[in-house]
Amino acid sequence: MSTAEGKLTWRFPRTFWTSNVAELFERAAYYGAFIAMTLFLTRNVGFSDIETGWVVGAFASLMYFMPTFMGALSDRIGFKNALLLAFALLTVGYASLGAFPTKLMAIISLAVIMLGGAIVKPVITGTMAKCSDSVNRARAFSIFYQFVNIGSFSGKMVAKELRISLGLEYINFYAATMALAAFILVAILYKNMDRVNEKREDIKAILKGLWEVIKNVRFIIFLLIIGGFWSVQGQMYATMPKYTLRLIGESASPEWLANVNPFIVVLFVIPITQLVRKMKPISAMMIAMIIMPLSGIAIAMSPVLEKMAGSNIQIIGSIAMHPITIMMAIGIGMQGLAECFLSPRFLEYVSKLAPKDKVGLYMGYSNLKSFFSYIFSFVISGYLLAAYCPDPRTLAPDQLEGAYCYAHYIWYIYAGIGFVALIALYAYQKICNAIDRKHHVPENE
Repeated sequence: MSTAEGKLTWRFPRTFWTSNVAELFERAAYYGAFIAMTLFLTRNVGFSDIETGWVVGAFASLMYFMPTFMGALSDRIGFKNALLLAFALLTVGYASLGAFPTKLMAIISLAVIMLGGAIVKPVITGTMAKCSDSVNRARAFSIFYQFVNIGSFSGKMVAKELRISLGLEYINFYAATMALAAFILVAILYKNMDRVNEKREDIKAILKGLWEVIKNVRFIIFLLIIGGFWSVQGQMYATMPKYTLRLIGESASPEWLANVNPFIVVLFVIPITQLVRKMKPISAMMIAMIIMPLSGIAIAMSPVLEKMAGSNIQIIGSIAMHPITIMMAIGIGMQGLAECFLSPRFLEYVSKLAPKDKVGLYMGYSNLKSFFSYIFSFVISGYLLAAYCPDPRTLAPDQLEGAYCYAHYIWYIYAGIGFVALIALYAYQKICNAIDRKHHVPENE
């Protein structure tokens, strides 16, 4: 199934392209639904902001925790059967989420979506590896990430039109349609990968590996600190949609604002990675950790901009934007830049933290940072929204005036979380280096 070893090429087997298109459909479904998920659960299902934070936090964090276990299942039933199962689950999950907007059905539907998404992740990336050799693997994954970004961008773009023209529930129906399209594509065109002579991990081995990682206190503390960075980044989905719509109105475009991040990453990740290639990984990550809290401060400054320039600021010609939109775009753009500094060097640093014979194991569990950050970011978002930017439907008419005067304080709190993470990373590295010097171990920077 793989290309000829040793020869650079852009030619890959049909299954490779089938998987990429299926991944595009899955990402369009996921990001289209995810950008509107907190809105849907609060407006249509009836969860409070706090309840929504807990529900979506559990959903998103488990989406990053479960793939390791679902990968073991995929090994046993075969990649094609695993993908068919995954896209069937996603189709049913998204459709039922839109069709039955009750609290119990929403939780069941989200659990089904989570399981389907957790199966897709390891199978698609496994297919990319199997359809390429060591020489062409970088090209294979560069194509894969382009399809991911196209899916992410287009899904959020469609979500806005559906939200305004038809209603939030139709975003879930759109997601179900994308998942069904992926199911049909895989059923017709996907060819199973050859698994002859491959070692298959069982659940017992996976749990043993997880315990091995958890016992490494230094590694877990590092992931928790980096989780602070991603918890601020996660507010693009946790807080931003409700914040912009409640303060600006239904004309706001949280879906488009969320696309600022991948746009900046695609534009700058290669030049920034090249710029900091000679820096120690920890130094590059420190730059990211400095930028992240500043992004929160930038967003919090929207009332200042509104006092200076009014609520309708001319940008280019007849194009005008609300100050919140402008500062939100700047803040999210800064987060994209921070991601360009951190993401490429994060995995490099993880590989250095890992024992030399267990690098693959530690790289696999590096996504625990997302598990930690998503549960924290969505839960805290629910409490902060309830306190500073409440659902207008929960307020009496006489409470509406002045209810959002301090809404921008939310972003100061997120900036504070970012600064704590920055200080923690600095202290972590100093303490680790001191311990290593004491034991005559080379410093890990």
